[in-house]
Amino acid sequence: MISRTWSRKSIAFCAAVAVLSVYSMVALATPGQKAASGELSVSGQVTVNGQAAISGASVFSDGVVATGANSSATISLGKLGRVELFPNTSVKLSFNDANISASLEAGRIQVATLAGISAIVTAKDGAAVADAQQAATFMVDVECGNMIVASQGGLVELRAAGKTKAVAAGTSESAGTPQPGTRCTRLTKADNFGHLSGTALAALLLAAGGAIAAAIIATTHNNDLNFGGAVTVVSPTK
Repeated sequence: MISRTWSRKSIAFCAAVAVLSVYSMVALATPGQKAASGELSVSGQVTVNGQAAISGASVFSDGVVATGANSSATISLGKLGRVELFPNTSVKLSFNDANISASLEAGRIQVATLAGISAIVTAKDGAAVADAQQAATFMVDVECGNMIVASQGGLVELRAAGKTKAVAAGTSESAGTPQPGTRCTRLTKADNFGHLSGTALAALLLAAGGAIAAAIIATTHNNDLNFGGAVTVVSPTK
């Protein structure tokens, strides 16, 4: 009788353990909240967090993306917008449901956002800030040691040295001093603001941002971003 009782208890115990194991496996298998990510498109040598990257790879918030010489990268962030890196650029990129934040260590980037999304690009000399009220497209350049902010559209400001400068569409503002020997200090007086100044800057912005602006307008009729057309680096089709 005692033997049967212990046998039943053992079976019951084993059954309980089996049930707990099943529940544990189900809990572990249940996917958690999906981390925000962007889709990468590359040309040439590009790394993410120090590892070589290819087109189609995912870039997660707080990742460091770097491009080599004659290389470029584009991170498409869905309904947030997108960030484009030019050659010899290194940036730490963070983002959430309503904001894009970039810390630019070297090179040059262009940021495009939709209305409702704010963006900030920081560098050693200041910060470029795009207000969420409007869609914005702007470029930040630290190649020459100083910081140049150029706007194609939107509400963009350069905040540096305790001052705030509005950057109107088609114009640029700067902070800091170009390093001696860089191309920014070897230009003629006709282009003394920097290699992205004046009429040349406006033309570059219009060319680079035209397709982006058109795509942003198109999103008012389509929930998905589509940066096709004349953009230099085309994001992979999802």
